[in-house]
Amino acid sequence: MMDTRDCACGQTTVRDEAARWFVRLQEPAVDAEQYRIFAAWLNEHPQHRDEFQLLQGLWTAADLLPAPRLKALCDTPPARRERRPLLRYAVAASVVAVALGLGLFSGLNHPAGYSAEFATALGERRHVALPDGSVIDLNSRSRLQVRFEKDRRLIELTEGEAMFSVEHDTSRPFVVEAGSGKVTVTGTRFDVRRDVTQTRVAVEQGTVKVQGRHAPDNEFINLTAGLGTHVDAHGVVAQAYAVNPAELTAWRSGKLVFNNASLSEVVEEVSRYRDKPLTVANPAVASLRLTSVFKSDNTDALLKALPSILPVAVRTHADGSQEIISK
Repeated sequence: MMDTRDCACGQTTVRDEAARWFVRLQEPAVDAEQYRIFAAWLNEHPQHRDEFQLLQGLWTAADLLPAPRLKALCDTPPARRERRPLLRYAVAASVVAVALGLGLFSGLNHPAGYSAEFATALGERRHVALPDGSVIDLNSRSRLQVRFEKDRRLIELTEGEAMFSVEHDTSRPFVVEAGSGKVTVTGTRFDVRRDVTQTRVAVEQGTVKVQGRHAPDNEFINLTAGLGTHVDAHGVVAQAYAVNPAELTAWRSGKLVFNNASLSEVVEEVSRYRDKPLTVANPAVASLRLTSVFKSDNTDALLKALPSILPVAVRTHADGSQEIISK
């Protein structure tokens, strides 16, 4: 049976859907659920992505218009303000028409440029859908910058942790720079965490190339599903080792999973979700091991339960910070 998207009327419908999504994503407040629905729509059929990327590219061409002409196109009569979403798309169409008429956008197949910055506060998680169909999940206290160029898609993780589900595109590699490390892929699912002393990478699906940020192109470690590595502060990449991606990315569902983790590792992880720092009193306490699951939005419950699991106590200081000490 022929897909209705292949006929003229079907193409028009898909184009209208792409236009509605384009307008909706220009709004200042788009919640995670809307991004999820958009990502599902984008992945439903290749033509959905084609139409959305075409519109994104045409809109980008408007940046080349002289400022007075662009302002004139964007001026909306006051009496019709209530139709702002439709008018915005009409403005987009007008700008596109002028851009094409002036010969400012010479190739519809050129990848669209795109830049944005996303961040999360303490205890917040965020789901971000990118124009190419890739999706990013940001953990608590994380920040990254996105810049799509003609020959690559560049992400800089300046703080925290993110899970990347990358849309395959061999012509534009997806590059994540974090601290002293760099990860390059064309399409896969992987997690990157930037800490003070190192950057950790874990792969859930596909293959990624990990290298020091300033290393030569021929110096790298390949990771496949179920493998991870870390890059130290000097850009040295550790040999690949087995990881459990489901445990490492349990934060996406609001869970903290510890499997024979040292108490120093537990403290480091829990501190990401607390306003005041959590510390351990000495190396002996730090070396104790813990296996358990807790909710990331209720770390107080973890601290309350800890003395019944390990021979420790929790001491609260005057400034509100807490320290785990020997019992």
